[in-house]
This record gives sequence, C-alpha cells and structure tokens, in this order.
Amino acid sequence: MTFANSTGGPQRNVPEGQPRIAQRFSVGNAAVEESSPEGTTESRRRRVEFSRPFGTWPLSVTQPNAEALGYSRDVPPGQGLAPCSPLAEGGEDTAGRHAPKFLDCRGDPFFVGLALAQGMLLVTKPSLALIALGMWWNANTISHNFIHRPFFRGRHWNAVFSAYLSLVLGVPQSLWRARHLAHHAGVSPAKFRIGGQMIVEGLLILAVWIALLVFAPQFLLTTYLPGLGLGLGLCQLQGHYEHVRGTVSHYGRLYNVLFFNDGYHVEHHLRPAMSWARLPAQKAGGARVSRWPAVLRWLDVFSLTSLERLVLRSKKLQTFVLKKHEKAFRALLTPRLTELRSIQIVGGGLFPRTALVLKRLAPQARLRIVDARAENLQQARRFLGEEMELTQQFFDPSVAGSVSADCDLLVIPLDFEGDREAIYRRPPARTVAVHDWLWRRRGVSSVVSVLLLKRLNLASSIPE
Repeated sequence: MTFANSTGGPQRNVPEGQPRIAQRFSVGNAAVEESSPEGTTESRRRRVEFSRPFGTWPLSVTQPNAEALGYSRDVPPGQGLAPCSPLAEGGEDTAGRHAPKFLDCRGDPFFVGLALAQGMLLVTKPSLALIALGMWWNANTISHNFIHRPFFRGRHWNAVFSAYLSLVLGVPQSLWRARHLAHHAGVSPAKFRIGGQMIVEGLLILAVWIALLVFAPQFLLTTYLPGLGLGLGLCQLQGHYEHVRGTVSHYGRLYNVLFFNDGYHVEHHLRPAMSWARLPAQKAGGARVSRWPAVLRWLDVFSLTSLERLVLRSKKLQTFVLKKHEKAFRALLTPRLTELRSIQIVGGGLFPRTALVLKRLAPQARLRIVDARAENLQQARRFLGEEMELTQQFFDPSVAGSVSADCDLLVIPLDFEGDREAIYRRPPARTVAVHDWLWRRRGVSSVVSVLLLKRLNLASSIPE
C-alpha cells in the first residue's frame, strides 16, 4: 500500500494498515546532498519536509543504520505514524477528544498559546533581555517541538505558524528546521535550496527590519539587533555543549520544567518522534549526564579537578580541607563509626581527602576506592600507601557488582558523573554519604564548608 507524497509520487516504506499521516508541509523545499552508493558517480538529493510524526527525512530507500543517524527507534524512516496513535505515543489515541480538530495532539494548544503570548510581550514590552532570552527559550522548546512534531493537521496551518515563529524568533523557521533535521541525520554541513516558504519567511523578517529602521531606528540598533545577536549566541552555546563530547543529558528538575524536558537530550536523540512529556520515562541507562544545563556547561572549565590540583600545591589548603571534611563526617556518622567494616569511596580524586578522613575515623574498616582514571589512583596511592584497595572502574550503580555486597558505607563525590537524584531516590548501599552543593540539602545533612559551597548528605541512614 502506498500514499502520495507532497511531490505527487508514492511514499514508500508505509506498511499495510498503517494510519495515514497528515498531508506533508514542505518548508522551504530544503534538500540535502546524499553521497552516491560506492562505485557510482551519481549523487542523490533528499528532500526535507514536514512529515508526521517527527518531520524527518522521507527516504526512498530503507536506512539500515537509521538509529545511529538519530531516527526514532519506535518509528522507522519512511513510516508515517499518526502522531497521537498508540504506536506513536505509546498510549491511547485520545487526541480527537482533547484537542481542536485542526491541531494534532493534546499538548499542542499549550505550545501555540505560549508562542502567541511571547509575541504579545515582544510587541507590548520589548526589551533586549526579552528578545535574547525569549529566542533562546523558544528555539529549544516551542520551535524544537514544532520541528519534530508539527502542531497542525493541515499543511497550510503549519505554514502559517512557521511564518509566525519566524517573526517571533527573527530567523526563518524553515531554515532552522532544515539545519536541525540535518543535525539529527548526521549530515554536516547541511545543504539546502531556498524555496517558497523560506522566501516568504525571509521577506516577513525583512519587512519588520525595514519598518523598525524607518519608525524606530534607535530601538533596532540598540535593542532588537543586539538582543537577536545575543539570542543566537545563547542558542549556539546551547547546541555546542549539548553535543561537544557526544550527546549529553541534564536531569535537573527546574530546567526540565521550564524547558519541557529538553534536558533529556540523549533520550530525545534515541527517539526523536516521542513527545517531550514521555521522555523522562525513557531515561537511557549509561547516558552521559552533566550537572549543568547545556548553556551553563562552560562552567566545567572551572572544574573540581582543577581546584583539587590547587589543593595539591598547598599544605595549608590540604589541612583546611581535611579538617572541614572530618568535622562533617563526625557530625553525620558518630557514634556508628566503630560499626563500619567496609567502606567504598567513588572517585579517589587527586587529593583523597575522604579516604584520609575515614581511615582516621574508622581504622577498623576496609576501604576501597573506585575511580575511572588510573592517574588519580596513582596519585591517591602516594597519600594512602600500598595497603589501600584501589579499583580502576567507572562507577555505575545500575550495573551489578558496582557496589560491594558487604558495603556498610558508600561515599559519592561532588563531581559524580551520573544521576545524583537516582542515588537519593534508590540508595545503592545501606548507608550512602553524598557530597553535594551547599544549597542542595537532602535529609540528614552537615555543611562541610560555606567557603567550599559544599555539604554532606546521608541518602540512607544506618538502622537504629
């Protein structure tokens, strides 16, 4: 069974019985050059279109490595699942009862309303900050969701909303979309041709610029253009740190509430078709995770490792750090320190302060340090001697054997590479001491140092 595509030809790879998708909305007639098969000299062009459910490439051939290119594992390339069907959403098809007929899914009216509200604010209360922050926020929320899951059933409504987003963002939405889909498909640099929709969007933006130049030149030069440039810079910063060393997720609650689960970025790349609301349930095991939202990930330049190297150079700093940590451990673990028999410390670090402190407070306990970096373990050996058990291993609490079966106390470092909230929710040991930032108090807690912005939390307490 075949369905007609937007160019009048058949849409291949749509299985018999598959729900028919809404009519395609070809935005800008963008196309990307595709390498020819090995041994041929021809090249092919792939057309970028607003196909449902997530607007990816309508391929004319089966793509065996679709998942590696960023396609959804749930919806193979070329298949046109209805966006609110049980297969596309993983649940009951209730769109018809919860959304206007010209909209596709229950969440779409909310995004459309937010976009309209942003446009009203830009008209009534324009400012440099609103233009810059609004562009960055919209590009990673409303615009991003519209790219993968167009909000309207009809292509004309999608064309109108795309033009509206272009005015709000100051960038043609069809251009933004072509670049983003090329990113998901692993095509770099993206090559596209300018078409009717992209021309319309570009002319609308140009008209706004001309109107501002004639009627509000000072606003254009001192507010609008600087705000647009700053917003583009924030978007570039966001995109860079989301993928600079491979795709990285951020599971912070506040960011994901404000940005509609944009932090679940590894999960989004695995399932581009999936609704933003369902991404937390698809949390990828072993995904690279950062404690910072992407736009703040540059703060890792001032990393905890660099601070530890500074401590290594000063005996006074070493004494200060040991004193503060010993006080915090005493406050949390006394009088049960004498009951500890097996302690596992994640991340020995360049300066093994936790191991040195616990070796003094619980001399009867067997200490084991787990660190993925061999150089850190070698450095720790200089402070701890040969009797300490050191294991080179990346710590993943979800992997069997990561925590010793007889472990009485597990210590998690401040620079833990993983889901810290999962440690709090499901402590992997009988007692877990978690180094955390000063403002993140959880349960029984003790401040290590205000100067170090650090506290020590007990995720699980030793039974009475």
